[in-house]
Amino acid sequence: MEILNAIVNAVPEILTWQVILSMLVGLIGGIILGAIPGLGSAMGIAMLIPLTYGLDPLVALGMLAGVHNGASFGGAIPAVLMRIPGTTSAIFTTLDGYPLAQKGKAGAAVWLAAVSSAVGGVLSALSLIIFAPLLMLVTLAFGPSEIFWVTVFGLASVSILLGDKPGKGVIAACIGLLIGLVGQDRINGAERFTFDQIELLNGPLLVAVLTGIYALPPAWNMIEKSLTMNFSKTRIEKGEKGLWTVRRLLPVWLKASAIGIVFGVLPGSSGGSSSAIAYNEARRASKHPEEFGHGSVEGLAAAETGNNADNAAAMIPALTLGVPGSGVAALMLGALLIHGLHPGPQLFQDTPDIAYGYMLQMLVTSALILPFGGYLATKVFAKALMIPPVMLGVLIVAVTVIGIYTVNNSMFDVYLLIGFGVLGYIMEKLRYPAAPLVLGLVLGSIAEYNLRLSMIISGNDWTVLFTRPISLIILAMIVVVIGLPVGRRLLDRKTPG
Repeated sequence: MEILNAIVNAVPEILTWQVILSMLVGLIGGIILGAIPGLGSAMGIAMLIPLTYGLDPLVALGMLAGVHNGASFGGAIPAVLMRIPGTTSAIFTTLDGYPLAQKGKAGAAVWLAAVSSAVGGVLSALSLIIFAPLLMLVTLAFGPSEIFWVTVFGLASVSILLGDKPGKGVIAACIGLLIGLVGQDRINGAERFTFDQIELLNGPLLVAVLTGIYALPPAWNMIEKSLTMNFSKTRIEKGEKGLWTVRRLLPVWLKASAIGIVFGVLPGSSGGSSSAIAYNEARRASKHPEEFGHGSVEGLAAAETGNNADNAAAMIPALTLGVPGSGVAALMLGALLIHGLHPGPQLFQDTPDIAYGYMLQMLVTSALILPFGGYLATKVFAKALMIPPVMLGVLIVAVTVIGIYTVNNSMFDVYLLIGFGVLGYIMEKLRYPAAPLVLGLVLGSIAEYNLRLSMIISGNDWTVLFTRPISLIILAMIVVVIGLPVGRRLLDRKTPG
């Protein structure tokens, strides 16, 4: 009942004109970013974080929620019209979306993608609203030792499971941990690795790190490649009526949403994984599997539903445990910290209006994909593909630099931005994942603080880390996560050929 009251009380908070406007701006911007190949929600959120620095938390989170959901759908626009996935998770959308466009049903295909994205996003947001408070009640039993192991689990799972090279993920996480050591020690106040720079006394500006790692490399790559896109050759027709019915696609939507929610909760998973599994499951259960890859409405619906169904679900462990289910969720953790909000029970107890308000914002922005994605995408958003990539890249860099400078009116923060931008660019070229670095930076200080707090409380007795039941359960999960890639490699070696 207390949780229900908190949700009801949060409703008026998100119905103010400022919050509604921020959600709409974020959603529209997210769809445009998703429609431009190479950008996406991670870059959009990273670019917006410094611009929302001084805003009310709910206004800022509403805009970020809009970008998160909007970009996930936006990737379907070039996937359907040009066979170019705007985001990596839209790859499976191209398999049936583009053939439908080739048959003169581009408008109907984009509309179906919007409906499917909205269904997956809404059900994912409902899972966040239902399960996050329940998981929060469990975390109330966590002490410093349990929180330490949870942060280690988050670092291990994202570092090892995210990407195809676990070793690179671990190295990226270690770089994040190293960066997190800069600044004052939270226990005794000693300075560490500040090099007598007063600007580093509280550690490197988190917003500069996040924006540099996520926003600048895609912009530089866009300028470097000088992509050229000719949208004028692609026409959007209204399509035939009766292309699909709710009755026909309802089982596909429900099954794909369930798959996306499960993959969203699992640390290290991504929209690409949930979209692939949902697509294959829809093909397996279809009465007409031969249509898949040639313009199947079931295939398009499954891919887009699975793609969006992991968005809000990835925030379930992020908000309650500080363990993000995806790279974008890791970025959202950084956004919460920048606005003075800490994941865990404290977030729900101290600021329930913000915690539950953000969940409702994920729900509302998912539902708004229908009017703003389905209708306007065919009229306005697809035109974003006509913007010269060089011009767009320069604009992104300029807005990012201005945003970072205005946080503290400091050129030092701009230097940090560029430095971490170069680091992110190098990591991208060497195929090192960025999410483990961000997670190492965000969770590293939490892990260190709770480890040392456990030692102080126990009188430096290390057994306190291994004697509590919850700690042992989490430790077992860490062993499983680390053992997965090792076991997979052993099986690959034994497999002939």
